Amino acid sequence: MTDVALTSQRARKSPSLVKASLLPLALIALILMMVVPVHPFLLDIFFTMNIVVGLAILMASLNTHRPLEFFAFPTVLLFATILRLSLNVASARVVLAHGHQGTDAAGQVIKAFGEFITAGNFAIGILVFVILMIINMIVIVKGTGRVSEVAARFTLDAMPGKQMAIDAELNAGLLSPEQAKIRREEVTRQSDFYGSMDGATKFVKGDAIAGILILVINIFGGLIVGMVFHNLSISKAATTYVTLAIGDGLVAQIPSLLLSLATAIIVTRDSSGADLTDSMVSQLGADKAWWPVAAILALFGVVPGMPTTLFIGAAGVAAYVAWKSGKSRIRAEVEKTEEKTIGDDGEDVEITDENQLLIDDVSNRAILMLEVGYGLIPLLEDKSKSSLVTRITGIRKQTSRDFGFIIPSVRIRDNLSLEPNGYRITIGGVIVADDKVQAGKLLAIQGDKSTIALPGEPAKDPTFGLDAVWIDQHDRVRAQAANYTVVDPSTVIATHLNQLLRQNIGDLLGQDEVQQLLDHVGKTSPNLVSGIVPKIVTLGVLTQVLKQLLIDQISVTDLRRILEAMAGAKSREIDDLVDTARVALAPIIVQRVSGPKEPLSVITLDPGLEQIIVQNARAGGRESGMIEPGLGRKLIESFQEQGRKLADDDKTLVVVTTPTLRRDLASLVRQAVPDGLVLTYKEVPESKRINVVAVIGASE
Repeated sequence: MTDVALTSQRARKSPSLVKASLLPLALIALILMMVVPVHPFLLDIFFTMNIVVGLAILMASLNTHRPLEFFAFPTVLLFATILRLSLNVASARVVLAHGHQGTDAAGQVIKAFGEFITAGNFAIGILVFVILMIINMIVIVKGTGRVSEVAARFTLDAMPGKQMAIDAELNAGLLSPEQAKIRREEVTRQSDFYGSMDGATKFVKGDAIAGILILVINIFGGLIVGMVFHNLSISKAATTYVTLAIGDGLVAQIPSLLLSLATAIIVTRDSSGADLTDSMVSQLGADKAWWPVAAILALFGVVPGMPTTLFIGAAGVAAYVAWKSGKSRIRAEVEKTEEKTIGDDGEDVEITDENQLLIDDVSNRAILMLEVGYGLIPLLEDKSKSSLVTRITGIRKQTSRDFGFIIPSVRIRDNLSLEPNGYRITIGGVIVADDKVQAGKLLAIQGDKSTIALPGEPAKDPTFGLDAVWIDQHDRVRAQAANYTVVDPSTVIATHLNQLLRQNIGDLLGQDEVQQLLDHVGKTSPNLVSGIVPKIVTLGVLTQVLKQLLIDQISVTDLRRILEAMAGAKSREIDDLVDTARVALAPIIVQRVSGPKEPLSVITLDPGLEQIIVQNARAGGRESGMIEPGLGRKLIESFQEQGRKLADDDKTLVVVTTPTLRRDLASLVRQAVPDGLVLTYKEVPESKRINVVAVIGASE
């Protein structure tokens, strides 16, 4: 069995090994061709192959729809240039070494090209060759080099903007993460391609210059070798060596011209993906362009001295092309806009894409959505660093870091049913905010030390509900001098979204996100993950535990510690697993509100009050909802008062209570102080110093 498997494996690997060896061997052969004499028969074969390679590259360039489809072109151009130069060197050696034997000495291909061009006249041959070189170097190569240089510069300069546009579309929900990854890779490949093409055009230019130099060397070197070493007359030497030199130069110059054309076609192609032939026919075949051509040609035909028959005939052809192009355009427009069929009632029923109902039309896969009225669309089109889209991107990144998982993308779209300056935020299809801002104005939020009233439209800050006023741009300095907090509309929306994300963070975590977290932890702790999920807890239970931690504003970044704590839990109930995880995360929870060296300022309930609450709940047979509504309202008021006092000292409200009351008090604290924290005595580290700033219910 082992021998069979090994043989099969070798059989699978051998083709790839052979394929991988072809290119290095071919490159070595090209280098050897420059230093090792080559037989004239082999030169004929290689020159023919060179022409075939040039034609193949040119045809491939014509049939690509986008430049990036031929992304290997710069490397192909390099190898084709090396092939041609190797043949030039090899043929130059043969011409100089054996040219005295006659025009057959360098092979039949060189002889045929040389005799065909010279036709018995050396001057004609040389002039034709020079004309070809001028066309190649000055027209094609120089123009191609300039186009590739500009394309490379513009592509590299536009790369940051393209990356930002991809990020913006990803944040707006217009692209999935996979699509964004593909787009980013395409942008990178495009910059690499045009950068390589800028250098590859230098190969073509250098090859053209080398062709001229080799021609000169073959002519003058051949004359010297023929007359000095082989005692040929000057006429005999010129007849032989000039013919061979022109034939050698021409047989190499034709593939060079083909490659120059292929390079020019690649660098001048557009990126739309349309077929080149279709694009040229559709754009050059416009009937509006050909009617004036026909009229001008007809005018030339009636001018005295002009070949009337020729120009009138050409005018007729142009008129026919214009007529056919017009008919084709009208037919295409009709087929595009009027696809009709006969309905059951005999009337025409138009079938268009708008009549097709797709699942995307009736479903919304975006968990987070921001809808804006048409008056706020300029906020989305702003490309500055302070734009709404950029702010939302920053909020997603920061919130993801704070809570330990990737926040879903925010889909942004306009909604004509909203007020022009209105916006709406939905989470999981539930509207969590519906407010408005004034585009083009600033929101001045009133503070405790604000001294004067500002002219403008009174409003409420959507995030914190503070008194505010919408002011004009030129009143910014005045408002700041009066101790107002001044923000622009983008900041208002972004701050509101940030608050809602944190308040509803538990709704943003699903099983797919949890599985991603498990996959990440599994890379470093595979046994831990496989030993707990799903052996001890299922993915669904783990998701519920993590969601509850997030609701309590606890980060799930340290998933490894959470899993280890759950592995040692005595109960598999979700509430017990949450309590176990909270105890394990206690140092992380506490450090969010208190530094390592400063004491933890806390609020507690009077022990007597806690005992009364628990006894009353048990007497009523309640295990949840222990706190009566009347007492709950009083506690909320007390928490709000203590929260304001602590906020003045830049501290967070932290309530410490018994494990039995934690969940009920946490619900009240979230209503009073959204960023407040409720801990049990078990969740306070033993090494942490405690500073009790207030005891609620102590006087009752």
